[in-house]
Amino acid sequence: MADRMQARPLTHRRARRLTGALAIGAVTSLLLSGCFGGGSDNGTNGDGGDFADDGCTHITIATSSEKVNMLDALAAAFKDSPEMAALDECATVLPINTSSGDATRFLASGNDWPNDNQELWPTLWSPASTVWTERVAAAASPALVGEPASFTRTPVVFGMPEAMARALGWPGTDISISDFENLCADPNGWGSVGKDVWGDFKISKTNPNTSTTGLSAILMQSYEASGKTSDLTAADVAASSDFSRIFEECVIHYGDTTGKVLTTLYDETQNGAGGSGYVSAVALEETSLLNYNQGNPDSHTVQPGETLTPPKEKLVAIYPEGGSMWSDNPVTVLGASWVTPVQREAGEAFAAFLQTKPAQQILPEYGFRPLDDSVALGELFTEKFGVNADKPVITLPRPDVDVVSAAIDQWTQIRKPSSVLELIDISGSMDEPIGDGRSRLDGAIEGAQSTLGHFRSSDEIGVWAFTTGIQSEAGPGIAIVRDVIALGSDRESLDTSLDDLRYADRQGTPLYDSIAIAYDEMVARAQPGRINAIVVLSDGEDTDSSISLDSLIAKISKSTREGGSSAPVRIFPIAYGEGADTSALQRIAEATGGQWFDASDPAKIDLVFASVINNF
Repeated sequence: MADRMQARPLTHRRARRLTGALAIGAVTSLLLSGCFGGGSDNGTNGDGGDFADDGCTHITIATSSEKVNMLDALAAAFKDSPEMAALDECATVLPINTSSGDATRFLASGNDWPNDNQELWPTLWSPASTVWTERVAAAASPALVGEPASFTRTPVVFGMPEAMARALGWPGTDISISDFENLCADPNGWGSVGKDVWGDFKISKTNPNTSTTGLSAILMQSYEASGKTSDLTAADVAASSDFSRIFEECVIHYGDTTGKVLTTLYDETQNGAGGSGYVSAVALEETSLLNYNQGNPDSHTVQPGETLTPPKEKLVAIYPEGGSMWSDNPVTVLGASWVTPVQREAGEAFAAFLQTKPAQQILPEYGFRPLDDSVALGELFTEKFGVNADKPVITLPRPDVDVVSAAIDQWTQIRKPSSVLELIDISGSMDEPIGDGRSRLDGAIEGAQSTLGHFRSSDEIGVWAFTTGIQSEAGPGIAIVRDVIALGSDRESLDTSLDDLRYADRQGTPLYDSIAIAYDEMVARAQPGRINAIVVLSDGEDTDSSISLDSLIAKISKSTREGGSSAPVRIFPIAYGEGADTSALQRIAEATGGQWFDASDPAKIDLVFASVINNF
């Protein structure tokens, strides 16, 4: 599931030395309703907890997910602080895990916070970067975001498998974004540096509309193309279009968080397959790289007794020669109508505590750099864990808000084009209700419809449905709702065609056969310059296929192996409802280098669809 809101009370100190997965994206049309969901990519699934009945003032802090673990420890330490003692009554802080972009768009809308439980509406906000508070101030009101103040920071880097980094001269040679761009542009890919077997150079990035890392990456590209290390302008962004377009061509897919990408890379590494067939470089925050190298690729909260296993091959941080942007992690008390005077006072006390030395000393244990230079970074910030405490040498300043907007608008136009086939289960179980007056099929149709605005007219989009007892030119069990062709101006007609599925005959579930047929279709038409993908939605186990799961896995896994196809087809399954075969769908995703999504609560399928489609 996408990086969504989840709460957990901070009444005790949890396991340390963890940082969170990068928060990232949702389709723009769903952002206001999409701040909450049934789980997140940092490994803590579910809608989260609630406050304990402890007699204290309850305040929540909406935070980007990479800080949830750290804020847990900070809130526990706050309980014993002078800042707490100065309050008239005790205060309990609870983090609400919300992506920076989602919170930005919600706050800018002027609506109430989208949670039925008003006690969970935030008093404080801590996005990953001041970029987001500035966007809210510009779009809504400066008073709404108060006076943000950074309390910790982490640089944006590119994580590379160590062997790949050494092939480019790491650690003795500085590596630039231009070096990556040259590898993207060279038809020989890794062969240009004598590593033919590694195939194409592949980059993973997140969606800049809601991801701080994704946004920082596109700004760093513009800085590199302009040759500047400060004073980036909207004109510089415009002039960098061709450079950035080539860079985007290397992207395997976009998405909500790096957590899923890192988990796929970790699993491949642990299984002995290595990661070179999947991705060459991942844009991420240094803190997430530290988590990966400790054996926590999705940056989940480690539970008591849980053992972490470091990857067989660590990632090393590439601090681009031209400079890095930093996530400066501000915290502010919101000037929202729902924040009471007592909550404001408690929120200000917690914000003040975060600046103190006792709080700053906690930060490095979670892979974050303190603002207090007198605080030692500790053993995490060493080559053993893939980082260099003396880098980055050059800090790229945050541009003005109009420059940030220009960069996001440019990315929307130059991002890698996609070719996506949505494969929707219409078997009999899709008639089951989901508790809000809709059936499962209703939810699936509306979820698919709600994502159409994400695609550009040049993106290719197709829709097939599958069940037993039907036939089409694609094969048995398949109904072609729309061929995979450029969307053009067909959004309205596709919307109507999806509605027609409500009246389809619904029988068995030939899941594996349908995926095999769809895979052959997409492989035959796949192009290197596109993100080629299949989105599979199924609410049950396979009941009617002639092909076995093992045979399907063998069939679909070939193109993503080391040195495989230059136009791999990745599969993104959605496990829809409690009856879905999650283990099989996960294996199918992993075999192709795709990602699987959990929609065990079918009422939230529109949010899951938004998360999936953000990969394209």
